[in-house]
Amino acid sequence: MNRASPTIRCVSVPRVPARLVLASIAGLWLCYLLLTTVRGYIVGLEFQDALLWRRMAVTLASMVVTGLIWPLLRALDARPLWTKIATVLVVSLPASTLLAAINQWVFSDIESQVVARIGEREGIRIRRDESGNVLVDVPGSRDVGPEASGAPPNNPALPQPTVRTIAEQEADADSVTIDPSTAAETRWRQLTDVALARYFLLLAWAALYLALLKAEEARGAERREGEYRRAAKAAELRSLRHQINPHFLFNTLNSLSSLVMTGKTDRAETMIQTLATFYRRGLAEDPTGDHELSEEIELQRLYLEIESVRFPDRLRLEVNVSDELGRIRVPGMLLQPLVENAVKYGVARSSRPVTIQITATSEFGCLVIQVVDNGPGAAAEGHGLGIGLANVRDRLQARFGEAAGLTAGPVPGGFRTELRLPLPG
Repeated sequence: MNRASPTIRCVSVPRVPARLVLASIAGLWLCYLLLTTVRGYIVGLEFQDALLWRRMAVTLASMVVTGLIWPLLRALDARPLWTKIATVLVVSLPASTLLAAINQWVFSDIESQVVARIGEREGIRIRRDESGNVLVDVPGSRDVGPEASGAPPNNPALPQPTVRTIAEQEADADSVTIDPSTAAETRWRQLTDVALARYFLLLAWAALYLALLKAEEARGAERREGEYRRAAKAAELRSLRHQINPHFLFNTLNSLSSLVMTGKTDRAETMIQTLATFYRRGLAEDPTGDHELSEEIELQRLYLEIESVRFPDRLRLEVNVSDELGRIRVPGMLLQPLVENAVKYGVARSSRPVTIQITATSEFGCLVIQVVDNGPGAAAEGHGLGIGLANVRDRLQARFGEAAGLTAGPVPGGFRTELRLPLPG
């Protein structure tokens, strides 16, 4: 005996889509570019055009470096959260240092120009000496002039100061040291300052990536839960659908037995052929599949042809369903228990002709299907929400939830069962 091997489904690790990762990287650094540019204009920095393209170059380099971190984080998608956090904290250090070095290299030639422009505007000269100290040359004179001697200025009787060259003024200027650090110390301090800022930006992006990953994991879990729920509902629908078959077949075989025992072989043969057609058209389909309402009604015609062999003079059928509503798809074999109930409690317990009516209407976004008989079933014991109708109710609940329903009860002169299904949107 061959035994089928079970199907094993591998649950893949949720991944953040590449386009979403790239968008997060671009969004972070473009926001940085925008904020730094706006800040530059607000504080009135010099050389805005030269600074802008340099900022753009630094932003592009930052996107590339951040993009190089992504594959490493992606490789850790299946690892615990603390592993990802520790990796981010460690990897972001050299990455931020690299970004700071790029930033320093790109802006190195513009720094001296900005400093010179500020000094020119303020009338001072800012420079570094051979040791790397930052000096500010304050214009002045080492000689005692007219102001120092106490003589009033602009007195024609006194000698006037001569015009001196810039070089002579710089020679006599007093130099004030404002930064005693060496050039190397200054570069490292700037590098550290920029690296710390980039470090926290990289941490911010990594936190965004981990949040996106968690969102993908949640969506994956939701999708799997939906698949399991749909599979469970499909299994439930198959089970409920297959409960109809033995019940219907049992009644049919009893009828065949009665025909054979009473010698009505012609009727028995007709009933067998109709039964074969009924099963071929009705039960060969997917148990959870949908069919047009008109097809379901045709199946009930076949069923009632089978039952008419038992009740040739008592069973009548009336169908009032428009072509438009007949094209609406409904769960397969949904009408079978309703019609079977009408035969069992209406036709079989009556000595007079009984009419079974099948109607369909649309009301307030619902398809309303009614199966009504004018037999004595209303007063018959057991006529109500029995096994067959309870089966239909459970199928509707599993398929449509609270959007569908079934009601059954006596009406003047008979019994009515009503189904309400949501119309397709």
